[in-house]
Formats: sequence, C-alpha cells, structure tokens
Amino acid sequence: MIRFLDPWWLLTLLPVLAMAGFYVWRQFRKRQYAMRFTNVDLLRTLAPKGLGWRRHVSAGAFLLMLGALSAATARPSVDTEEPLERATVMLAIDVSLSMQAEDVEPSRIEAAQEAAKSFVNELPPTYNLGLVSFAKAANVLVAPTKDRASVISAIDGLTLAEATATGEAVFTSLDAIRMVPSDGADGAPPARIVLLSDGYRTSGRSIEDAAAAAGQANVPVSTIAFGTDTGVVDIRGSVQRVPVDRLSLQELAEQTKGYFYEAASVSELKQVYEDMGSSIGHRTEPREVTQWYAAAGLLLGLAGAAMSLLWTSRLP
Repeated sequence: MIRFLDPWWLLTLLPVLAMAGFYVWRQFRKRQYAMRFTNVDLLRTLAPKGLGWRRHVSAGAFLLMLGALSAATARPSVDTEEPLERATVMLAIDVSLSMQAEDVEPSRIEAAQEAAKSFVNELPPTYNLGLVSFAKAANVLVAPTKDRASVISAIDGLTLAEATATGEAVFTSLDAIRMVPSDGADGAPPARIVLLSDGYRTSGRSIEDAAAAAGQANVPVSTIAFGTDTGVVDIRGSVQRVPVDRLSLQELAEQTKGYFYEAASVSELKQVYEDMGSSIGHRTEPREVTQWYAAAGLLLGLAGAAMSLLWTSRLP
C-alpha cells in the first residue's frame, strides 16, 4: 500500500488537474469551431489529414509526467517489515562517592567508565543496550536502544552522589528490560545485566531480593568489582576508608548465573553475552519510493517528447 510521508505536497497535483481540464475544454472548443463549417466534404478536401487520436497521446504522457513528479514531492512510501533483534544488555554503573577513590588508576569511576565504553564498543550492534546509574537511587539514563553514541555520551556525563543502592540498580534494570517492545515476538527478550561497582549497599532493597528477582526473570547479572581494600575518599573534609565488597558482588553474580570479574578485560566480558541467544521481532517501517515516481515521470516525459517529435517534429 502506497502512503505519503508529506501528504500536503499532494496539493501540487491541483495545477496539473487544472491543466488537464483546460486541455479537455480546448478540445471541445475546437470541435465547436469545426462544426460551424457545414460543408464537411469540402472541409476534408481543403484541410490536411490530422493526427487523430495520436495528438492526445503525447499530451497525456506529458500530463502524467507532471502528475508523477507532483506525487514524488509528497515522498511516497511503502510499508515493509524489518526484522528487529530484541536481545538486550543493561549496564548499571555505581556513581556513589566511594567511586572517586584513586586506588585504581586514575580513579574507580574513571576506570569503570573506560571499561563500560570498551564493552559498548565490543557489543554486537544488533543488540539493544541501556544504561542505569545508581547511588542513593537508581535511574535509567538511556532506555534500551541500538544507538551506541547516546550510551557512550551518557557514560561520559556520569556524576557522583551519596549512598549505594545496588539492589535498586538490578530492579531498575529489570524494569527497563520489560519495556523492550515485543514487536510480534513471543515472551521476554533474552537479556543480561552488567553491574559495575565497588560494592557495599547502603540504600534501597537488598542485593538478595534483587538476585531473586533477576533469577525469576531469567536475567543473569554479571558484576565487575572496582577498587582495593586500601581505598580511601575525602568526603566533606573527612577521610574515609572504602574497601571493595567483593563478596556481595560475587554472590549476586553466582546466584543469577552471571560472571564475577575484577579488572575484567574486554575478551573476558564477551562471556557476558556470547550465550545470550536471540529473539527476532518485526517492526513495520515506511520505505520511501520517491525515486520510483521520479523515474516514472522521467520515462513519461521522454515518451511524450519522442512521440511528439515523431508525429509533429516538435516538442510538446
């Protein structure tokens, strides 16, 4: 089915229709003048034989050419079904104040940002990718998308805040995964959560509850620990120790059948999604066919010009 993306441009057909109407009116006027000469036999002798029906063909081709070009300005399109991969990965990055510790060069948060961006660049482009940041609460910064540039931009713009709501990061990521459109496919999309943190939950629902929810949703959570046991941060003039909570992060990964890493390499992180599987939906997208109309107009114009030159030795 043909539909037009800019239908208001179809108003350009009005002058074409007006020209067609004027042409028909002129043909009737010529017939009336011819009938005023009542001696038809003498008229046939004096007047040369006309082109007959042929004189209308080139004019019709010319008008059709104008119509096709006018329709082309409205950007005609046809609906096509495009296959769409639904597999989804959610990145959850800890932005608590402890992530500013410099026991990992240049700092925990900068190391996490670099690791996250390396992961983004390696992830297959057909997969959806979303981003959650968490401190006292968890927020979806980028909903699942195939636009990698928006995710990298959001990673670069992360800012730190107080507290650490690790459990809320998992729950928020699960909510974002549920929002991925079905696009005609059955069931939830295959999904993974990659959580980058230095551990020690201080806010929100527990890590145990989050692990249970992720397990029930069949979404493995892989965790990456940043930091050492000697890390310190200066918070409002007070130096505080911020050791990394490896145990909680490792248990979260194990309970959800994910992976636990420390200073993970890009090649190791490929384990996160290499067995994820696929779920293909289909989305109806308009495919513009303006070139078809423009080509039809060109062919009609050439045909009209050729016929006019052949029969009258002039262009229409």
